[in-house]
Amino acid sequence: MAKPADTSTATKSVAGKTARGSARSASDTEKIRTALSERLEELRGEYEQMITDSNEMQRERLTDSAGDDQADTGTKTFEREQEISLANNLLERVTQLERALERVDEGGYGHCEKCGNAIPVERLAAFPSATLCVTCKQLEERR
Repeated sequence: MAKPADTSTATKSVAGKTARGSARSASDTEKIRTALSERLEELRGEYEQMITDSNEMQRERLTDSAGDDQADTGTKTFEREQEISLANNLLERVTQLERALERVDEGGYGHCEKCGNAIPVERLAAFPSATLCVTCKQLEERR
């Protein structure tokens, strides 16, 4: 798998300006957009590679399944389900980054979608596609 891009530096420096209430410059916005776009392309590549690898392994399993007992079949099914789960997780991260880029373009990046407060710099540095502040996220998870 590809090494994750370090979006935290650009995101952290720009998000800090936003969280303190000052206007984000066009240069800052472009830095965020670039960092998010680079990470998005990496994740798309990982996803496509994972799907390719998964399909190839599935073909191999089908041709190599003669004489399998129930345990072998169960193991292959479990492995396939894990691959699907990992692919779905990657796809979800792609979707989150696409939404973050939309928020950058709309001017809402770095602000909570529920309450409108600034999302803390530390949260954006750790999770650049965050759409909720810590308080709103905690309330959502309690439901």
